[in-house]
Amino acid sequence: MNLILFDVDGTLTPPRLSIEEDMIYCLKKLKEKTFLGKPFHIGFLGGSDYKKQIEQLGEKHLDLFDWKLTENGLITFFYNELVHRNSFSDFLGEDIFQDLVNIVLKIFSTVKIPALVKRGTFIEYRTGMINISPIGRQCSQEERNQFEGYDKIYNIREKIITEIQKEWNRLYPEIELSFSIGGQISIDIFPKGWDKTYFLKELEKRYDTIYFFGDKTEKGGNDYEIYHDSRVKGISVTSPKDTIQNLKNLF
Repeated sequence: MNLILFDVDGTLTPPRLSIEEDMIYCLKKLKEKTFLGKPFHIGFLGGSDYKKQIEQLGEKHLDLFDWKLTENGLITFFYNELVHRNSFSDFLGEDIFQDLVNIVLKIFSTVKIPALVKRGTFIEYRTGMINISPIGRQCSQEERNQFEGYDKIYNIREKIITEIQKEWNRLYPEIELSFSIGGQISIDIFPKGWDKTYFLKELEKRYDTIYFFGDKTEKGGNDYEIYHDSRVKGISVTSPKDTIQNLKNLF
């Protein structure tokens, strides 16, 4: 049997927006097909929590997905059964975890982005990571778009990652953290190895071939590690429409 995994933001849906009808139609057709005589299972694999993924994909469409891997697979459902759970704060311990939060807040307090905004929710705790944003997750879609354009020119998020790494390594050189740029406005921080390859060790036991579709496959993007993993056939896309076209071409 084969498995097709999809990133959510920018792959199944426009960033932070809802899944569109042409994608729903495509996924329904995909579930009816076989490839080289073998059927598919379909899953999504995103960094966001389950609530946000439901908002984007729509509760009534969740049955399209056999696997639901949330927070990089730290919380994983097969059909509707919870089959795995892990926690970032338990891994670090509360004292060290608070030090990480304080480092982020200290660095954010020095960031000023000309002609752009700062809103609310600069750090969002998730089970397997923290998601941080220099302008805050409560910004509007227009403000997201403006920041994304600015960041492409000035690499604000890359510079923030460098500063956090420097301070973290000074305090805890023995604990390796990973950083990835996700979506339009944020950075994911998690223990080394807790990227989107985290649950592959279980999935590879079940499937002949695992395909992964993602849009952040460049170095530093949150699809980079799984896209380049030897256990996966990675397909890099630029948008949901590009995902559909690649599905048509491949299958």
